[in-house]
Amino acid sequence: MICSSGYMVMLDNSLMWYRQLLEPWGSLISAPSMLSIITQNMGSLCSKQRRCNEADAEENAQAAEIERRIEQETKAEKHVQKLLLLGAGDSGKSTIFKQIKLLFQSGFDEAELKSYIPVIHANVYQTIKILHDGSKELAQNETDSLKYVISNENKDIGKKLSEIGGRLDHPRLTKELAQEIETLWRDAAVQETYACGNKLQVPDCTPYFMDNLLRLSDSNYIPTKEDVLYARVRTTGVVEIQFSPVGENKKSGEVYRLFDVGGQRNERRKWIHLFEGVTAVIFCAAISEYDQTLFEDENKNRMIETKELFEWVLKQPCFEKTSFMLFLNKFDIFEKKILKAPLNACEWFKDYQPISTGKQEIEHAYEFVKKKFEELYFQSTTPDRVDRVFKIYRTTALDQKLVKKTFKLVDETLRRRNLFEAGLL
Repeated sequence: MICSSGYMVMLDNSLMWYRQLLEPWGSLISAPSMLSIITQNMGSLCSKQRRCNEADAEENAQAAEIERRIEQETKAEKHVQKLLLLGAGDSGKSTIFKQIKLLFQSGFDEAELKSYIPVIHANVYQTIKILHDGSKELAQNETDSLKYVISNENKDIGKKLSEIGGRLDHPRLTKELAQEIETLWRDAAVQETYACGNKLQVPDCTPYFMDNLLRLSDSNYIPTKEDVLYARVRTTGVVEIQFSPVGENKKSGEVYRLFDVGGQRNERRKWIHLFEGVTAVIFCAAISEYDQTLFEDENKNRMIETKELFEWVLKQPCFEKTSFMLFLNKFDIFEKKILKAPLNACEWFKDYQPISTGKQEIEHAYEFVKKKFEELYFQSTTPDRVDRVFKIYRTTALDQKLVKKTFKLVDETLRRRNLFEAGLL
């Protein structure tokens, strides 16, 4: 029997065709031989058909498995909430991002910690260069210029370190170089220059790294978690992290995917494609930078830049229903600075009037800044958006306990909003 009765018609047609084909050969090929040839060909056809059916079945099974996985991932994605970390350059966004990795993930392994060695050493060299070159600039331009003149015994050291700091590739920090950096750092002119850091681009990490030069230059040095938090790397492109503020067990709370993007002006064009489907925007504003200018534009006050950027983000059409969490960051620097540098040095805060001294003045100044941002939020929010969530938090990105507490409050706020939207509150 050839496969099944369904093939009998095919067999009859094939016999007729073969007879016509073989007629000229006459008796050379017998009828039984001809039948054998046809049977073999039809059997081969059936075998190929079975193999095709088996291949199709396997392919269909694979396709079904892929579809099942896509469906599972799509369902899982629906439970992951998207957070966007925005702010101007040096607002502390990336430090917040690193804190999240330390707090709610496994942190940094030894290989990751070691990868920060060249970054930290570069920070040290670049900082001492800024201070050395800044002292020369101030000595030329300030009325009391003599106090910015580096001592004769340290001039050669300063020149050498400035040259190293200007390189693209910096050498590993050695004990000898660390001692020279410390000598220059303790020079009276450099200390005076550091006190005028708001006029220059002196990084916030300066005192921390200068106080730890001996440890940083050890041949067996491995950065600590705190070193990594202080390390300054300009964010370029987009980095992301997935976490849950209540632990690694996703069932115990919301799961978030946090995106950090570069804050410098030339990086902001990369923001737009991330704006869709955002649960909340976390906007970082460095309130200590009210008397500083931009790294990219030394004629633009940093706080004015932050104000304009916050206003622009608030007005984006895709954020109509998006929650806003405003982090008034770098409070630790703000509370020290506000007692020395007047808040009304910033044009936006020109109507500020001090009322006291010490802690009372710090709180008064902070509340004034907070109120300015609240007013800006409501001025920039159209009536159809007034029901979106807006919260302000006082933060210090380097304070792990405070960051942890703040993100738990953010998590609670967003969970309550989700329950409200689901009609459960």
